[in-house]
Amino acid sequence: MPSSPDPGESTAEELLSRVARGDREAFSDVYDALSGPVLGLVRSVVRDPAQSEEVVQDVMVEVWRTAARFRPERGSARSWVLTLAHRRAVDRVRSAQAAADREQKAALLARTPAFDEVSEQVEGRLERVQVRRCLRMLTELQREAVTLAYYRGLTYREVAGLLSLPLGTVKTRLRDGLIRLRDCLGVGT
Repeated sequence: MPSSPDPGESTAEELLSRVARGDREAFSDVYDALSGPVLGLVRSVVRDPAQSEEVVQDVMVEVWRTAARFRPERGSARSWVLTLAHRRAVDRVRSAQAAADREQKAALLARTPAFDEVSEQVEGRLERVQVRRCLRMLTELQREAVTLAYYRGLTYREVAGLLSLPLGTVKTRLRDGLIRLRDCLGVGT
């Protein structure tokens, strides 16, 4: 079995080439050479020491898994690893910010009542007062037909039978009464 070169003699590019072939010793040398600069870069982005260490670990695992993707003609091994580290650190910061934003939004939603009960009660009372006022503006016959049909839930035919009026007359009274109510209440057509 050939002996591996002394780490001091191998360049980071050569080491990554060996890591790509599964050489654990070469990975150990890459780790020793680059984990310090990676940690420094990650700490400057992430700030939290514990999360920084996690990111460094993730980056170094990624180096082990993806060393075959390194292309020496595109840059140095150090630059490639530091680029991976920077991207991973930025992803961690964005992820943490998104989680914090989601938690803040959830907390706001939990504190905000689904509706304002008091204002809904006031609005309901005001609407009832206005409907009563508008009902008083109808003729007695219109008011009676509308009240039977809409408040007692009777059909037009039942209203006609109860009032001893032809069905057509009841429909006309209801239509005219509803038009006057709509106009009085200011409801759009």
